[in-house]
Amino acid sequence: MDVLTHALASVAVARIAIPRASRAAWVAIILAGIAPDIDELSALAGPSSYLRWHHTFTHSLAAVALITALAATACLTLKPKIAASTVASTSSTVWSLLAVSVLHLTLDACQSDGIAALWPFTPRRFGGDLLARIDPWIIAILVAAILLPELLRLVNAEIGSKDKSPRGRIGAALGLVVIFLYIGARATLHSNVIATIDARSYRGESPRRVAAFPEPASPIHWRAIVETDRALHELAVNEMPGASFDPEAGIVLFKPESSPILERARQSAAAKKFLSVARFPKASIEKTPEGYEVQLHDLRYVATLNTRREIAVLVETDPAGNLRSDELVWASDPRRK
Repeated sequence: MDVLTHALASVAVARIAIPRASRAAWVAIILAGIAPDIDELSALAGPSSYLRWHHTFTHSLAAVALITALAATACLTLKPKIAASTVASTSSTVWSLLAVSVLHLTLDACQSDGIAALWPFTPRRFGGDLLARIDPWIIAILVAAILLPELLRLVNAEIGSKDKSPRGRIGAALGLVVIFLYIGARATLHSNVIATIDARSYRGESPRRVAAFPEPASPIHWRAIVETDRALHELAVNEMPGASFDPEAGIVLFKPESSPILERARQSAAAKKFLSVARFPKASIEKTPEGYEVQLHDLRYVATLNTRREIAVLVETDPAGNLRSDELVWASDPRRK
């Protein structure tokens, strides 16, 4: 998810666990809640570093323990009164720091990028294809859960009513409950979409692999990718009751014929890194004056509307197919055109 969503979710957790804590404690909890997204800075070092670090170390359970320990130590060491007035308040702060870190991983695991939760033991990514990178519905729920209690408090103050209950706790709790119900509904719709596209044939071929990715603004609209033996199909699926699905209405991208040039390109170091995380790789081969140029793209980026950080592979060979260069590149880099 985006940084704003994680920051709002962290505020909601703080409202529930330590509503009367100091501002410094809240700042620590919010920073812990957004800390895993520091891996976005790896993009500054180029696509290779981004592919290596994005949603790996900082989005692992090991990082959760480290972030919680560092934030808790900072709270208790730099300003003991933040959380150490009683054993209970210290415990509440530590548990809040742990909760926001785990919540961050949980929300990101619902996305198509996935997270390497068990890093460094395994690089395998866990992802659910349930949420877009920026989900306006979740943001709206969190904003309402945080601001509506403030509005009600102001109204009560105007009429002279005193509310001694913890500030915003009930609203924040309801907000998080609604978000998890929303994710559950998304999971049900996703399952229905997968069942729909997996049960059809595409230009006479059965699916080998299928995936469905959410539209950010509409829970009932999904973008699907179906791989068959000869092609990759990009489709739009409407989960509105009574809506029809036409498997022939999508965009068809035929796979290139197998060739020594393509196989050598796939065996390059850059291609191996890319293919280890790519969901639906699509290759293209072009003859150049110097030999051949092979490009590898992952259709997942377009399907998830996340082309800003789209990574591709560019491999160049001589006329005999011998490798001249291979590199991971930003797909949007104009110098590549």
